[in-house]
Amino acid sequence: MIARLLLGGGLALVMLVAQPARAQQAAEPKVLRYALNAAETGFDPAQLNDLYSRIMTSHIFDGLYEYDYLARPYKIRPNVAEGMPEHSADFRTWTIKIRPSIFFADDPAFKGARRELVAEDFVYSLKRFFDPATKSPIYSTLKDVGMLGVDELRLDALKYKKPFDYDRPVEGLRALDRYTLQLKLAAPRPRLLFTLASGDLFGALAREVVEFYGDKISAHPVGTGPFVLKQWRRSSLMVFERNPAYRERFYDAEPSADDAAGQALLARFKGRRLPMVDRVEVAIIEEDQPRWLSFLNGEFELSWVLPAPFANQAIPHGKLAPNLARRGMQLERVLASDRFMYYWDMKDPVVGGYTPDKVALRRAIGLGTDVGRQVSNVWRGQAVPAQSVVAPYTFGFDAEYKSPNSDHDPVRAKALLDLFGYVDRDGDGWRDLPDGKPLVIRYASSPDARSRSFEEMWKRDLDALGIRLEVKVAKWPEQLKAARAGQLMLWQLGFSSNSPDVQPGLELLYSPSAGGQNFSRFKLARFDAIYEQMQALPDGPERLALLREAQKLTTAYMPIKFLVHRVISDLSQPWLIGYKRPPFSQQFWQWVDVDPSQRP
Repeated sequence: MIARLLLGGGLALVMLVAQPARAQQAAEPKVLRYALNAAETGFDPAQLNDLYSRIMTSHIFDGLYEYDYLARPYKIRPNVAEGMPEHSADFRTWTIKIRPSIFFADDPAFKGARRELVAEDFVYSLKRFFDPATKSPIYSTLKDVGMLGVDELRLDALKYKKPFDYDRPVEGLRALDRYTLQLKLAAPRPRLLFTLASGDLFGALAREVVEFYGDKISAHPVGTGPFVLKQWRRSSLMVFERNPAYRERFYDAEPSADDAAGQALLARFKGRRLPMVDRVEVAIIEEDQPRWLSFLNGEFELSWVLPAPFANQAIPHGKLAPNLARRGMQLERVLASDRFMYYWDMKDPVVGGYTPDKVALRRAIGLGTDVGRQVSNVWRGQAVPAQSVVAPYTFGFDAEYKSPNSDHDPVRAKALLDLFGYVDRDGDGWRDLPDGKPLVIRYASSPDARSRSFEEMWKRDLDALGIRLEVKVAKWPEQLKAARAGQLMLWQLGFSSNSPDVQPGLELLYSPSAGGQNFSRFKLARFDAIYEQMQALPDGPERLALLREAQKLTTAYMPIKFLVHRVISDLSQPWLIGYKRPPFSQQFWQWVDVDPSQRP
């Protein structure tokens, strides 16, 4: 539009450019908001192994490799690596080139300098898992990789009570030059690529940042990933913003040719600069109802894991409810590569141990656990019974495999208890231990509605067997800390797969991982031998035969009762575009877009 203004007797022409309302909306920050049902524990990859924290760190730190966002079942591709790794014929030497000109987010630790990512950052970051001062819960995972000489650094630090020597070179973990990383292993590791693709745990940190923040490093994550932490209210709210130093990167993926939805997303977003959203806000809302209502009210773009109590209302018969479909909501529904379970502390004097009477007690309670009722009443049909430790989509999973793990047989359970002397000796109506002392099961729980539902199920199942139950309630991070310290008799939790390999799941029962992934502290020489043999074997009949033996051993001793594999349903608002649940990785923030103009 042109306006004429009379200025001091003269005529001036002024061009006025009108701003359309839609352009103003487009300039608004694009914000992705959703809520988790349990709290994070921190942001230092070496100090965590819980899913909730790993979702956050996967968007802050860069791993060498990543999973293609749209490829199904999966495809691993380079992330900060320049190409796929080179390995020796025996899978013992792995060499990875790192792309130059990738920079860490700005931070006071760098004293105003722009800090480039180099191979030495991965050497340092991997060594941190071995530092006794870090107390890494997944130290055993890295130890099992077998990088030559690295564990000796840990043993020297413990033996001589001195700081871990990060500067001492070791054969198994070296930077050959500024951009070349090399790992040399004590034994073949054909699937090491899966470990290298776990960017949520094995992304690169800068040494000067760790040293700058010291024991506060868990609250100051600085990486090369697409987002930076801007605000943290512990167990309440985490706010992330686009990393201004993030490298120039564009949307690309390889969905299957027959994946119409994936192909449509690729056509829509291919070539777009990543990330596409400016800000991510993640709240912690433990109770199902307020979390679900907040989504329905449009306060969240995503309902990450539909709360089971609302499944019949939101997705009757597994389909999006008509009223939600009319609002333009979208459903992403998958069988998760996980296992929900409860474990026994194998060192507990009541339920632990390997003698026939202790095994009988655990197996009897396992037989008394009504998994079918849990699926219908607690999970509302959003789960399938688990047969063993092997999760869907991982090596060795067979939907037709059946084991006694999933049996519900209270009659047989009572017979086992009677046979091994767990009877009511004092006439109070409750079973006692064979020595006459009271038999009491202490169950760890959390203060939320779903946990209370499980408490009711435990009470019902154990009452039917004549066994007393005590419930200890604490927040999820507190129970996790107690579990690592071996302070819980019995705890129920989920474990998600972060790779297509079954090995990380087996680590739940591998004795060197006690206190880390192995909460139950199960220790069986034959199982450990199987685990170690499987680690070095390529996928094939020999490895599968060992896995089947491992499944039978864990079912027989029952240190863990595997309950269900969950069916995950995620709902998204019509203005959240491009969301798909990753099968193994935790990353999705940079792959989605938000269209503010579509909000009501």
